[in-house]
Amino acid sequence: TRSLLGVFEEDAAAISNYINQLFQAMHRIYDAQNELSAATHLTSKLLKEYEKQRFPLGGDDEVMTSTLQQFAKVIDELSSCHAVLSTQLADAMMFPITQFKERDLKEILTLKEVFQIASNDHDAAITRYSRLSKRKENEKIKAEVTEDVYTSRKKQHQTMMHYFCALNTLQYKKKISLLEPLLGYMQAQISFFKMGSENLTEQLEEFLTNIGTSVQNVRREMDCEVENMQQTIEDLEVASDPLYLPDPDPIKFPAHRNLTQKAGYLNTRNKTGLVSSSWERQFYFTQGGNLMSQARGDVAGGLVMDIDNCSVMAVDCEDRRYCFQITSFDGKKSSILQAESKKDYEEWICTINNISKQIYLSENPEEIAARVNQSALEAVTPSPSFQQRHESMRPAVQSRPSAARTSSTGSLGSDSAALSALSLDSLVAPDTPIQFDIISPVSEDLSGQAKSSGQSGRRTNPFGESGGSKPETEDSILHQLFIVRFLGSMEVKSDESPDVVYETMRQILAARAIHNVFRMTESHLLVTCDCLKLIDPQTQVTRLQFPLPNVVLYATHQENKRLFGFVLRTSGGRVESRQSSICYIFESNNEGEKICDSVGLAKQIAFHAELDRKASEKQKEIDRVKEKQQKELNKQKQIEKDLEEQSRLIAASSRSNQSGTEGQIVVVSSSQSEDSDLGEDGKKKRESEA
Repeated sequence: TRSLLGVFEEDAAAISNYINQLFQAMHRIYDAQNELSAATHLTSKLLKEYEKQRFPLGGDDEVMTSTLQQFAKVIDELSSCHAVLSTQLADAMMFPITQFKERDLKEILTLKEVFQIASNDHDAAITRYSRLSKRKENEKIKAEVTEDVYTSRKKQHQTMMHYFCALNTLQYKKKISLLEPLLGYMQAQISFFKMGSENLTEQLEEFLTNIGTSVQNVRREMDCEVENMQQTIEDLEVASDPLYLPDPDPIKFPAHRNLTQKAGYLNTRNKTGLVSSSWERQFYFTQGGNLMSQARGDVAGGLVMDIDNCSVMAVDCEDRRYCFQITSFDGKKSSILQAESKKDYEEWICTINNISKQIYLSENPEEIAARVNQSALEAVTPSPSFQQRHESMRPAVQSRPSAARTSSTGSLGSDSAALSALSLDSLVAPDTPIQFDIISPVSEDLSGQAKSSGQSGRRTNPFGESGGSKPETEDSILHQLFIVRFLGSMEVKSDESPDVVYETMRQILAARAIHNVFRMTESHLLVTCDCLKLIDPQTQVTRLQFPLPNVVLYATHQENKRLFGFVLRTSGGRVESRQSSICYIFESNNEGEKICDSVGLAKQIAFHAELDRKASEKQKEIDRVKEKQQKELNKQKQIEKDLEEQSRLIAASSRSNQSGTEGQIVVVSSSQSEDSDLGEDGKKKRESEA
C-alpha cells in the first residue's frame, strides 16, 4: 500500500509542478492584457488632450486636431473592448486554475502532512504497547497504552481514507483544471474579436485610407524639404570652410576697424589668489555704451563695464595671445580679456575705441570711426618687449607635455581601491602624535642640509626670479603659488589610497576640536616641477621643502573642497632604519582641487623630463659605441693597407733579384761612382730618396 501511495504522491507532485508553470504563463497573459488595456486608455486620453497643448512652433491646426479626436474616439472604443477582455480572462481563465492551485493542491499537501503525523503516532503507540511487562500489577498502564493504540490506529485509518480519496479525485480535477481555463480563454478571445468586428465598420476603413494618403503626401513634402536643406548645407559648408580656422588669414579676411557694435566669445581673466588666476569663456556683446556678458544658459546678459570714455590697450598677459585690457574712465575697474583670433582681437579693440569716443551716438558712425582708425591701429600693435618675450617663451611652451587635466586625487603607481577593505587602524598608526605646527622630520633634515651648505633661511622668490644667486627651481616650467593654512600632520601606515588622507583629516580636525586648537599657520605653497615649498608670506623664507618624487599621494576632501592633503614618504620615522609616510593636511581658499591638479601637472612634467633625460643618456651611449666601432674599423683598414704595401714591396724585390749578376755589378759601380761625385750631401740625398 505504501509503495502504491508513493506512486500517487509522485504523480501529485508532477501535477503541482506543471500547474504552477501553466499558472505563471496564464498570469502573464492576464497581466499583458491589463497593461494593454491601460496603455490603450492612456493613448486615447493623450490624443483628446492634444487640442489643449500649446506648442511654441505649432499654430492652430484644426485638421490635425479633428483627426486626432477621431482617432481618440476609435481607440477609446478599443480600450473598452480590451477592458472587457481583461474581465473575461480573470473570470473564465484565471479563476479556475487559481482555485485548483490554491485549494485542491494545497488540500493534498495538508492531508499528506496529517497522514504522516498520524502514521508516526501509531508507530509510537505500537512501540509502547510492545514494551508492556508480563506482570499483572501494571494493569492501569496497560489500559492506557491499549487506549492509545486504539485511538492512534483509528485516527490513522480515517486520515488514510480521506487522503487516498483526495489522491483519486485529483486525477479528475487535473483534467478539469487544464481544460476549463483554456475554454474560458478561447471564449473570451472570440467575444473580443466579435466586438472588434462590430466597431471597425466600413466608414472607419475609408477614414483610415484617407489618413494614409495624407501621411504619404506629408512624407513627400518632407523629403523635398530635406533635399533643399541638404543642398543649402552643402553650399554653406563650401562658403564657410575658411571661417572654421580659429585664426583665419588676415589678408583674405581683414579686420573691420569702423565697427560700433561687436559680439562674440571672449576669455576673461579672474584672479583666484595673490598671483594665480583662472580663465572663463563667456559671450560678450556691446549695447550702446555698455559692455555686456552672458553665461551659457542665462536668459539675458549682465553689465560688465561702462565703456564710455574708457581706455583699451593690448597687454602681455602670462603666456596667452591676443589679450587686451579695458579700463573704466575713473580707473577703478579694469578687465583683461582674450580674443580667439587676431581678427577678433583687432576688431574688439577698434570697436571699444570707437564706443569710448561715443561715436555710436553720431548720425554716420562709420565715417567718424574711419578718422580714429589710426589710433586704433596703434592700440592693437604689441610692444617690442612683449613680442620678444613671447618669441623667447614659445619653445618652452611647445616643449610642455600635452597632459590632460589630472584628477583631484592621485598617487604614484597605486590603485585607489587597494585599501577599500582595510580598517581605519591599518591606515593610520594607532597612538600616533599629531603635529599642529610646522615641525616635522623633513624640516629637521632640510635644516641640517641647509646649515651644511650655508643656505639656512634663504629667501625664496615665488616668481622664480632672483638677483645675484640662481635659485634651484629657476629652470622649472611650472610655478604656481597658493595661500594655505597648516592644520596638522601625522605618521600613517599606508600611502596607497586616498582613504589615508580622508582618515587623517578626520583625526586632525577631531583632535583640534577636542584640544581647542584654533591657531593655524598661514603660508604660501609654491608648486614647481622639483618640489613643494611652504614660504613665509612676510619674510619669503622657506619654512618647509618637500621633494616632489617623495609626494606619493594627494587628495581633496570629498565634501569640503577647501581641505586637501598629501602623503610624503621619508627615510626614518618613529622606528629608525625604515621608510615612513607622513600625511600633511592644509586648508585653502576653495582651491583644494586646483592645488591637487597643479601637483599632478608638476609630477607629469617631471616624469616626462626624466624620460627625456634617460632617452638622451641612452642616445649618447649609443653614439659612443658607434664611435668606438668606427675607430676599430678604421684601425683594421689601416692594418690591411700596410699589409698590402708590404706585399707590393716584397713582390718588387723578388722581381729585381731575377735580373743577372752583371747587371747588379754595373748598377752598384755606377751608383758608387755617382756617390763619389756627389759627395756627402749627395749621398744623404740619395739615401733619403731610396
